[in-house]
Amino acid sequence: MDRLAIIGGRPLFGEISISGAKNSALKLMAASLLTDKALVIENTPRLADVDMLLRLLDQHGVEHAFEGSTLTLQASTIRSTEAPYDLVRKMRASFNVLGPLLAREGKARVSLPGGCAIGARPVDLHLKALAAMGAQIDLDEGYVVASAPNGLKGAKIDFPFVSVGATEHAMLAASLAKGETALSNAAREPEIVDLADCLNSMGARVENAGRSTVHITGVETLGGARHAVVPDRIEFGSYAMAVGAAGGELFLRNARVDLLAAAAGVLEEAGLKLTQEEGGVRARRMVDRCRAVNIVTQPYPGFFTDLQAQFMALMATADGVSVIKETIF
Repeated sequence: MDRLAIIGGRPLFGEISISGAKNSALKLMAASLLTDKALVIENTPRLADVDMLLRLLDQHGVEHAFEGSTLTLQASTIRSTEAPYDLVRKMRASFNVLGPLLAREGKARVSLPGGCAIGARPVDLHLKALAAMGAQIDLDEGYVVASAPNGLKGAKIDFPFVSVGATEHAMLAASLAKGETALSNAAREPEIVDLADCLNSMGARVENAGRSTVHITGVETLGGARHAVVPDRIEFGSYAMAVGAAGGELFLRNARVDLLAAAAGVLEEAGLKLTQEEGGVRARRMVDRCRAVNIVTQPYPGFFTDLQAQFMALMATADGVSVIKETIF
């Protein structure tokens, strides 16, 4: 497609189904490495990132089958504990196979997402968490070489700043570690809760997910499970803001108002009405033009940065002056 023709000036009406959250689905897929039983993930979005991670999981020995939006994964045998650069470099979430491979096999060799880059790496918190659990971590020409021949051990891990990826990675690895792990200053996103729910369905013991301190009691083995991916809050918020800009009314099937956290209140202050109904959320603009609202992006449950660009576009159509302060990126 060379270009899009967008004819404006019309309000939006209709119904849209909100897909499963990509940011959650990718970590749930990585969890399949923790067990030799089948993990069935419903409401999986069919996206390029999902296909890319499937390629990586395939070379580790994970068999998969897609039926509609239901993805079945089974790692009966781990064929390889190496994640090569050409697969990991394209998507940072691929790095999260390190913890599950290390927890299950006692070793892993995984490329850094950016290869052998100089300077601070975005995965430093991931590596420090694994090292706290007893892993030996070495860097070798752009690869992380990790080993824990006697298994990982529970630890107290205090993140210096909130990191969704590091929290999820530590949860995955700690599920099979010996003893108890406490994650302080943990991320609180719905995707964290979704991963914990899936792990617990597999037999893990994760408590307090969605709060600032998460507790994981390691178990010897995990089993299979069936789990539905949480609805994508970013997709939901984007469509709701489209109603704010264009007017009209949309029914957003599968959406949940609570997943927007502070952003829901901001949108209602701007003039949108978000009504939770059976099966989804109805979004309506209740004013002729949205009202200007000031925001500061913050870690969840504050106004999350993934909706900042969309909100800026909405405020460009609003009455008044809005001030947007970005503190995350």
